[in-house]
Amino acid sequence: MQAKTATTSPSPSTAQSVSERQGLWLMVAGGALLGTIGVFVQEAGQHPLVTVWFRCAFGAMALLLWSAATGKLKDLRLRGRSLAVACATGCLMLLNWTMFFAAIPRTSIAVATVVFHIQPIWVILFSAIFLREPVSKSQWIATPVALCGLALTTGLLDDMASAKPAGSEYILGLLLCIGGSLSYAAVTLLAKSKQVISPFTLSFWQCGVGTVMLAWAPFALGWPQQGTAWAWLAGLGIIHTGLAYVILFAGMARLTLGKIAVLQFVYPLAAVLFDWGIYGTHLSLLQMMGVALMGAAVWTIRKPSHQ
Repeated sequence: MQAKTATTSPSPSTAQSVSERQGLWLMVAGGALLGTIGVFVQEAGQHPLVTVWFRCAFGAMALLLWSAATGKLKDLRLRGRSLAVACATGCLMLLNWTMFFAAIPRTSIAVATVVFHIQPIWVILFSAIFLREPVSKSQWIATPVALCGLALTTGLLDDMASAKPAGSEYILGLLLCIGGSLSYAAVTLLAKSKQVISPFTLSFWQCGVGTVMLAWAPFALGWPQQGTAWAWLAGLGIIHTGLAYVILFAGMARLTLGKIAVLQFVYPLAAVLFDWGIYGTHLSLLQMMGVALMGAAVWTIRKPSHQ
């Protein structure tokens, strides 16, 4: 009599645990990649508009090739209101990236990246004002805490304490960061209004819009003169828009919203570490306290209401 061989399959809980662990590492890897954006911008040394155009052009190419390789080209087709929303977010992303890239040399990679991440505060405020979405008590409390953290992170209080006023270029850099975070908040709100568009498709159209709208930039402002600059700019599109976005979206698909919210902070943390390790930029104690306050407040705001 032949004995039956028992086949065991992983339980649903085990499979979910493996999937979440994969998602966690994908999010960490994607956030670490994004943390090097400032290094690529600094080393390329180009006008912000030229840098944005190259990121859009190489990014659109990378995302298009990925879609073709995975048989998802049909997912990129949009029409009607979806196309209008995608084009509108593309214009806002142009503004966002231009302001962010222009802010980096005026402040630092660390300060610009952390200040830029105040944008979830604007999303909550704009949602409450314009979309009439409910705001929890914890979110209202977290908002002024985040703004206090922002004030500390800018380093302006350090300058006041040392009676050393911040330069006009530094102030401009901070304003550019805040402006960029406001435009990114608007992108988030527009994307929420048309949730049938996948993040991957939206990213492709944003890059496509940028490629078309800024096609004049390298002709008017100058093409990169060194081969290394071309390599850094290509990296912005292929690595930080193509590869990083694919990795992040794959990780997000495996995780809950609460875990995604926490892992979003890998990006600014990585940027601070890379800025310190490569350029020797140190944040003061007050600035580090500001980063901690912003992180705690934004985490509270991004947590799902049922948690």
